[in-house]
Amino acid sequence: MNTVPPTILAFGAWLKNAACLWQPGQPAHWSAIHGDLSDPQACEALRHSVAHMVGDLMAKGRRPDAIAHDLHPDFFSTRLALETADQLGVPAIGVQHHHAHIGAAMATHRLNEPVIGLALDGVGLGTDGTAWGGEMLYVDGHRWERLGHLSHLALPGGDKAAREPWRVAASALHALGRGDEIAERLATVSSPAAARTVSQMLDKGLNCPPTSSAGRWFDAAASALRICQHQQDEAEAAIALEKAAAMALEEDPDILAIDGVTTAQDGVLDLRHMWAQLLDAPTRDIGRLAAGFHLALAEGLADWAIQAARMRQVKAVALAGGCFFNRILRERLHAQLSSCGLRVYLQTEQGFGDAGLAIGQAWVAAQQMTGQPDAVVTTRKEPHSCV
Repeated sequence: MNTVPPTILAFGAWLKNAACLWQPGQPAHWSAIHGDLSDPQACEALRHSVAHMVGDLMAKGRRPDAIAHDLHPDFFSTRLALETADQLGVPAIGVQHHHAHIGAAMATHRLNEPVIGLALDGVGLGTDGTAWGGEMLYVDGHRWERLGHLSHLALPGGDKAAREPWRVAASALHALGRGDEIAERLATVSSPAAARTVSQMLDKGLNCPPTSSAGRWFDAAASALRICQHQQDEAEAAIALEKAAAMALEEDPDILAIDGVTTAQDGVLDLRHMWAQLLDAPTRDIGRLAAGFHLALAEGLADWAIQAARMRQVKAVALAGGCFFNRILRERLHAQLSSCGLRVYLQTEQGFGDAGLAIGQAWVAAQQMTGQPDAVVTTRKEPHSCV
């Protein structure tokens, strides 16, 4: 067991990529934010930043003790991390995406205690190979456990569903056992042929990978309320949903949460029946319904985390991931957790999302190297283009 704090160079993930150098006794050193690694220029910018960071260390007679990266094997950041680790002759440590988000909050606030972590975002590869994004974790130093997740949605068409919220609404209907309504309800927001095709895909389970993503539940809500059916920009539907909710709450702060969020015995926070009330509401007061969705989600998450904190005898909750850019969700959840005597910590360095992920990767890797050696150490793979 290594007791000397290690120096870790972390490579971030895919969206809003930034690298981070974690050194003992020093503030984290960040690269510029490179942008999404679907852009070849962003990939080259990451490569340049990493080379500069390593070069500065080598000039001082030092080098990283390990390289940290996301678990996704096809990310350019992962490939470059493995290549760099091989060149330097140091370990490459894979860190699960949402564990890194919670690690980012813990690193920022220098926490040395166990926490319940709520990590809510669009997507991150889970340890089971599926898409995660609505996670409750227990994190204690190098040890962590997935305690629960949001109810699953199938993604008809895979990544295409993240660009077309009506597909996620179709998935939610199917998950409620109401798949026979998809063609009728959604034909006007897509096309009759597309709605029938998606219904058939869901029935047969063809190209419909599951996800626990909080971001996709926001998409499903935005679609149910006819706020957004197609989005060009990341989180466009969620932002529009929040805007409608904020306007309604400004006019009437006493809007009530929608009923229907339940916690199953297996730790799943089930949002299906709450979502159905958006679709089936007798009135179409979109703003009030959008607000009710936000308040219900905040209350459900708070109760879920409070129960876990009591069971684990934990006094702190960490909130991380891009969904916490949503001010209504963030402030309501923070207030409810605090009112129960829990200390609440936010991922704040570089923002709530993936731009600040690398510090969490570095923190997790450092914890693993100085604690029980159960790190995910990956072997060398051939680098490939991010194009």
